[in-house]
Amino acid sequence: MKLALVTGASSGIGREFARQLAAQGYRVLAVARREQRLQELMEQLPGDGHSYLLADLAEVAGRESVMARIAGEHVHLLVNNAGLSSLEPFYQSDLEKQRNLLAVDCQAVVDLAHAFLRQAEPGDALINVASIVSFLPTPAQPIYSGSKAFLAAFSECLWHEQRGRGIYVMGLCPGLTRTEFVAQASAGAGDNDSLPAAVTQDVEEVVAEALVALARRKEAIVVTGRANRLMLLLPRLLPRHRLIRLLAVIGDPERALDKGSR
Repeated sequence: MKLALVTGASSGIGREFARQLAAQGYRVLAVARREQRLQELMEQLPGDGHSYLLADLAEVAGRESVMARIAGEHVHLLVNNAGLSSLEPFYQSDLEKQRNLLAVDCQAVVDLAHAFLRQAEPGDALINVASIVSFLPTPAQPIYSGSKAFLAAFSECLWHEQRGRGIYVMGLCPGLTRTEFVAQASAGAGDNDSLPAAVTQDVEEVVAEALVALARRKEAIVVTGRANRLMLLLPRLLPRHRLIRLLAVIGDPERALDKGSR
């Protein structure tokens, strides 16, 4: 039975990956910081052989504990899903907090991808969960936007590098998704009710599209949702400075949290 390791599995897209992969017959190793959530997930997953690992990927020790598990047992699929953001002006934020975001959003992905690819065999796959902001950066989230742009480029390069080994690498780019992300990024000031329904997907839709693409094993970058794919026309239609100004308005946290007119 194949083993899938999913980070950030206690909620949102990561939790849904764990559910759908288990339904497809994978054994799931779920990684996150919240043990109660992980225990609840274990009770919900169909099939046998599932397990979880408590790890804070912002910490070196947390990343090394996951890397040790990868080195000790063959992982067939790695889903690098864990990610953080913060809706506050960069210059007013705590620098340590921004470093923490960068450690989870970039360093953890690099460390785990390296450990995974060193033990990967033909047929195995790596999914790095990036975002549509990889191509449409939002000034309200500079570290998040920058890290997701890095993940998209990183994934594309690894996609090409690993093709000869028979290992598939995907950069998954969802758009707005109904998860706990908004509440966490805004420190509880907003929730999914503030998201525009026309361009927002449920986690079930995002993961289902990702797994269809995983079965095809063709695209380096997978953008979920028709509306999101249409939005990628914007960089072709607008000069860069106008695009950034537009995204600054669209991604303004006051508007996003229903404190103004988005």
